[in-house]
Amino acid sequence: MSTDPLKPRGIARAFANIALVKYWGKRDSALNLPRTGSLSLTLDPLATFTEVTVDPELTEDTLELNGVPADAKTTARVSGFVDLLRSSVVPTARAASGEGPRVRVRSRNTFPTAAGLASSASSFAALTLATAQAFGHDLDTATLSLLARRGSGSAARSIFGGFAEMSPGTRDDGADAVARPLFDPDHWDLSVVIGVIQKGPKKVGSTLGMDHTVATSPYFEPWADSVPPDLAAARAAIEARDFELLTHVAERSCLRMHASAIAADPGVIYWRGVTIDAVHAVREWRDGGLPVFFTIDAGPNIKVFCPSAHAAEVSQRLLDIPGIDDTLLCRPGGGTVRVDTFEP
Repeated sequence: MSTDPLKPRGIARAFANIALVKYWGKRDSALNLPRTGSLSLTLDPLATFTEVTVDPELTEDTLELNGVPADAKTTARVSGFVDLLRSSVVPTARAASGEGPRVRVRSRNTFPTAAGLASSASSFAALTLATAQAFGHDLDTATLSLLARRGSGSAARSIFGGFAEMSPGTRDDGADAVARPLFDPDHWDLSVVIGVIQKGPKKVGSTLGMDHTVATSPYFEPWADSVPPDLAAARAAIEARDFELLTHVAERSCLRMHASAIAADPGVIYWRGVTIDAVHAVREWRDGGLPVFFTIDAGPNIKVFCPSAHAAEVSQRLLDIPGIDDTLLCRPGGGTVRVDTFEP
């Protein structure tokens, strides 16, 4: 794939995902081990393309994000992740030598970055496969998922297409904390319409918000206890294509997650006023007979699920809400794959 045999290269594309049963809170921050399981749908066309080039001439890793050199903190995070695959043998979940040549990383998103649209999920999923390819590792999807989790907990799910479930695992080394595919993208004819309220980065990042919630919220433990039954209910709803049951489970999981964050000290509030307006609107539309439900990740943007036949109507209704100036129409997407070109 590379024109220079001394500079092997890997390029991958991954899609973001939206959690129907939320991931919020870690049992081990160093290894990015989730406290609970989660369940998501991968979303096309919310894509990240990442190119990793091994360059022996470099003295340190470099990162270009959306055409601009990344800041030192972001570059260091990516470099630390690349260390997991830099050596000639895939390391254990806890140890990485970091020995080996430096890399040049380029990454671009087709959607807003760090705005609560799961750009970290698609970014680290793509980075995992591209890095493995650049260093010559032929890894199965379970190993890719385990490694992607080290970069971002939700990235473990973006390795797979369609509906995927993340296991929190029980091992201290995190070897069993991986995602698995549940149902293919064509299992259910659904669409997700995102009401874009904020395109810029959110003020409180997901990791910081999670850690603060775990440390200070009296509602975190009840939230964590509610996840296993929600996972069972969501699996059953998706398998049976039961939209009403999935509506109930997804909205419940979303609101309980945010309630735990809001109850932190001080509270972590990702919503804006228009977020609340949109929540009320979706419920009113449902009461009027339109099959819709909402979910919201760690950010202000609202995601509305509906049968695909109603996607255009839902998009227009969202645009009629003051403060929502754009929508993104998504369908169930595929898993992380190698691609031939990084360019648009």
